[in-house]
Amino acid sequence: MNLPGRHSLLWRLAGALALFCLLLVSLHVDVGRTLLEATSYLPESTKQILRADAQEAETAWREQGAPGVDAFLQRLRERERVWAVVVDEHKHSLASRQLTSEEAQRLDFVRKLDFPVGRPGSTPTFYVPFGDTGARLVMQLPQRLNPRKYNELWELLLQRVLPAVLAVAVALLIYRLLIAPLALLRRQAAALSAGDLSARLGPPVTQRKDELGELARSFDHMAERLQGTVAFQRQLLRDLSHELRTPLSRLRVAGESERDSDALRQRLAREVEVMEKLVGDALELVWLDTERPQLPSEEVDIVRLWDVLRENAGFETGWPPTRMPCDLASGCLVRGNLNGLAQALENILRNAIRHSPDGGVVRLAGQQEGDHWLLWIEDQGPGVAESELETIFRPFTRLSAARPGGDGFGLGLAIARSMVETQGGRVWAENGSHGLHVYMYLPAA
Repeated sequence: MNLPGRHSLLWRLAGALALFCLLLVSLHVDVGRTLLEATSYLPESTKQILRADAQEAETAWREQGAPGVDAFLQRLRERERVWAVVVDEHKHSLASRQLTSEEAQRLDFVRKLDFPVGRPGSTPTFYVPFGDTGARLVMQLPQRLNPRKYNELWELLLQRVLPAVLAVAVALLIYRLLIAPLALLRRQAAALSAGDLSARLGPPVTQRKDELGELARSFDHMAERLQGTVAFQRQLLRDLSHELRTPLSRLRVAGESERDSDALRQRLAREVEVMEKLVGDALELVWLDTERPQLPSEEVDIVRLWDVLRENAGFETGWPPTRMPCDLASGCLVRGNLNGLAQALENILRNAIRHSPDGGVVRLAGQQEGDHWLLWIEDQGPGVAESELETIFRPFTRLSAARPGGDGFGLGLAIARSMVETQGGRVWAENGSHGLHVYMYLPAA
């Protein structure tokens, strides 16, 4: 199985999960260790409080002896609720009450103020010496002065609250990464299904390089094509209904006024032929636009194809072949569907003949550009206004029709463009020095 590309969502999701795991481990290990180290020693403010207690104990001892020590210890125990004694350098009590064996044993496990407070959960005992006499104050560390008194709260935050916050942050990140674009896609798909053909996802999603970006581009392309197809079919239906009214009206008038049955039969046959041609061309244009057929491709000799087309056109219009010259070399071979290219060239040729002046010439020329052939058919007609160069490829566009249907139905160039585009080519028009040039850009064989 091939791995997805570097812009795939897989790597973003993997990165988000890896980041979450790393942060979680860091909270439990690194931050926990930092917290333990930060609370392993007494802060300077606590040391000052303990030294002040020792100073008070020393003053009471020097001024009042054992009764003074008793009074101090009584006040200290009532204030801090801790065990405390005052002893000399031989660990003998300086108060009136002697130490018990348990208290004497406890004096072996006391520590200086600069020592660590011990393992978490323990109650450390510190001593503070009285100057150089060897006497000292020994007392349990009051809970209010314990640097680890909030450790349980910190552990709750690190082990419960912060992981939950991290999980929510990662969930929001994944939501922004995945769910938000999908929610937008769902809303736009619902709008599209409700008839809003302008619904699009837009650049914020289509510019992504991952799978969601591909999905968004496909959706927008689908919506664009759907909107164009629906608009095209609506316009085609309006134009077709308009074009059909004319021959039907003529048939009605002929049926009401024509007395000669032979003339009526000829009129009927002529109008039916016109309607058949109109409907056939319209259905073919709809088929090309909606189905986008994949026509079989082959090697097509454009010079030989032009000879056939101009012979047919000359038979129908009376033009001699000399008025339809070909300036292409004999090696002009393109890749495409023979029937499709023949129809496209024929439609362009007939359009050029229709708009050529008396004695005019319609010429086929071209040149090879890399792996494509650029062909053009030029006439000597009046040309087209620059603003209309794209309009002439729309269905039912007739810029100079004397009457509806009398100068064609305006479907020839539209069919030619659709037919060429289904084969990977392009068709456009430009005004030349004399007449109109219709260009075709086709892949070379």
